[in-house]
Amino acid sequence: MFLNDEEASSAGVNAAEPAPWRILIVDDDVDVHVVTKFALSTTNFLGRRLSFFHAYSAKEALAKLRDTPDVALILLDVMMETPDAGLRFARQVRETLHNDLVRIVLRTGQPGQALEHSIIVDYDVSDFWSKTDLTTRKLFTTVIASLRAYATLAAAAQARDDALAELDRARQVQAAVDHHAMVLTLDLSGRILDANPLFCQLTGLAPEQLRGRDLHAVHRQPFPETIVNDIRETLARDGSWTGGVDTTLPAGPSRLHCSVLAINNSQGAPQHYIAVATPLPPA
Repeated sequence: MFLNDEEASSAGVNAAEPAPWRILIVDDDVDVHVVTKFALSTTNFLGRRLSFFHAYSAKEALAKLRDTPDVALILLDVMMETPDAGLRFARQVRETLHNDLVRIVLRTGQPGQALEHSIIVDYDVSDFWSKTDLTTRKLFTTVIASLRAYATLAAAAQARDDALAELDRARQVQAAVDHHAMVLTLDLSGRILDANPLFCQLTGLAPEQLRGRDLHAVHRQPFPETIVNDIRETLARDGSWTGGVDTTLPAGPSRLHCSVLAINNSQGAPQHYIAVATPLPPA
């Protein structure tokens, strides 16, 4: 009676056209599929048209959703192969497929179906309509509201995934740095806030022995005034300093290549410093 959009898409899609919103219609009544698609055929939201997928049982719908995880909205009949097939499918979407993004709108052909309030509370669905009450106008409003909610959730999920990926990359970089360099976090007074494992290993001091102490905990002789002034002036001017520092580690005298970076707050003022040092080979 009509061509499924997934079949139509295989025939060729304009590459310049934005990806459509994918809507899965789940109902054992073919006429419901036809009427729903006809009512929404010209709908466009945020410059994207609608693309319809069709399933006629909960089992078929589950397979469709496994193959098409980016479905934005499911228009779901409650009663299909069993009186609660739609409800069981709605729960499988969340608990079996772990799909928290897709919006689910329940539709029933049974006027006054019992426990409507309980269904809204107990199942993660966006809306519940009697088919006789769901006019074209109400269907349009429900679909647009559901797509807007899906777009917001999808954007938040993408931002979360990007942040986690960035955090993972930062951890990898930190692991690489920790393996080859000593890293100190210093407050604005130059007192140690934290030290990485390599710093503790090379100095023979535990983190708790370092926190709250100044650099004389590991560099017992006063730093030359010329170096101290150079570090202060360069940090104030450029926000970073790089140079050589002579010190004494448990293994003996050592010359370190050091970089100090000011970490600023949202107002642009330094809130602490990060110092990274690597031992230089003997001259």
